[in-house]
Amino acid sequence: MPLDPDARAYLDRLAAAGVPPVTELSPEEARRNTEAAAPGLFGPVEPVGAVADRTLPGPVRVRVYEPAAAERDRGVLVFFHGGGWVTGSLDSHDGVCRTLAATTPCVVVAVDYRLAPEHRFPAAVEDAWAATAWVAEHAASLGADPARIAVGGDSAGGTLAAAVALRARDRGLQLALQLLVYPVCDAACDTPSYRDCAEGYGLTAAAMRWYWQQYLGPDGDPADPEASPLRARELAGAAPALVLTAEYDPLRDEGERYAARLREAGVPVTLVRYDGLIHGFYRMPAAIGRARDALSASAAALRVAFGGP
Repeated sequence: MPLDPDARAYLDRLAAAGVPPVTELSPEEARRNTEAAAPGLFGPVEPVGAVADRTLPGPVRVRVYEPAAAERDRGVLVFFHGGGWVTGSLDSHDGVCRTLAATTPCVVVAVDYRLAPEHRFPAAVEDAWAATAWVAEHAASLGADPARIAVGGDSAGGTLAAAVALRARDRGLQLALQLLVYPVCDAACDTPSYRDCAEGYGLTAAAMRWYWQQYLGPDGDPADPEASPLRARELAGAAPALVLTAEYDPLRDEGERYAARLREAGVPVTLVRYDGLIHGFYRMPAAIGRARDALSASAAALRVAFGGP
């Protein structure tokens, strides 16, 4: 499919602005750029009942979004932001979390995991798991049902969600859903989509390799399944999954291969490819209108997973 007109217009504006590629920036500069752009890319945010920042044991900082609906025993989504494990924050994905909380509706616990290169793998995974385990133990205090817990994230956050889903399986925590939005699934960086979408679509193959270098450093194991979930030997018993991919994204093929492997292992999977779209579109509804479709699909999947209509 041709590139979506909104995506094309966004990429043209990005090129005209002359923003340097992430490979030419320091992590601090890359983070500032992400934070500065995020509000304008998302646009107006959904109203929710309450928002509160808190610090969990670890320490791990989280932001809890409560929907306006007052009923108890709601589902809860533990959400991990994207940003190549280097950028992104509670603020950069505030609009996404508000939307999912309001439209599911459910409690959303967004996790401010430690970032690389200051804190390399497996620090982010450890924080993601610590937050999920805390939610499982304290769901009732959040007005949520401990039997209705989902994990999710976009890009690098999708990797963390997949890793947490495998830990949950191994440690006896039953999850309702893993929501994987164009997840990073393999450090090999060698799929056809890495070749076909290497440049010109926002996220580049070179940028992904840079993110992996920051995340793993000189000593990290790229074959560790908590870094590269596609390398996991066994996926049977993992939580049901909704996997969203974008056509013009270097990560497209590995996300779709992960969905296929989950399905082959007997895991219920829904895979949706957004033709014509690019990596990152999920948090850009003000720039790319079809982001709303993906957010709505996510909320619908969460409703079903939590036992709703």
